[in-house]
Amino acid sequence: MRRHQTQLSKEDSLEEPLVNLTPLIDVVFVVLIAFMLIAPILSIDSIQLASNNSPHTKQLPTSSNNTLSISIHSDNSIWFQGKKTTQKDLKTALETEKKQKKNQIPQLIPDAHAHFETYNQVKNIIESCGFEQLDIILRPA
Repeated sequence: MRRHQTQLSKEDSLEEPLVNLTPLIDVVFVVLIAFMLIAPILSIDSIQLASNNSPHTKQLPTSSNNTLSISIHSDNSIWFQGKKTTQKDLKTALETEKKQKKNQIPQLIPDAHAHFETYNQVKNIIESCGFEQLDIILRPA
């Protein structure tokens, strides 16, 4: 009788122990549900690029009475309507323009060699002045 019991224990020891996957599946479902709940809340800035099918003779929009042109030059200087300005003066000017013409959409023309920080600061100024849209004009290389 003892031999029979020892044989069963040897066979049991050769089998791998079973792993309970239920807690792992529960955690995966919780993470999945969290992503599903958070995803619609996230706001991601997106830029819609013009198609490459347009002819190269097309000119970039120039500043006129109907557009608010903001340029960032390679030396990180900020220009509003063709005149060099500071961030503080830009904010004041944009607030004034927003009060006068509520439906205007500013156009931001960043230089490829300007710092991203300057672009981000100007974008934040535009948002803080109450503008909901922004046209970003990228010059072809």
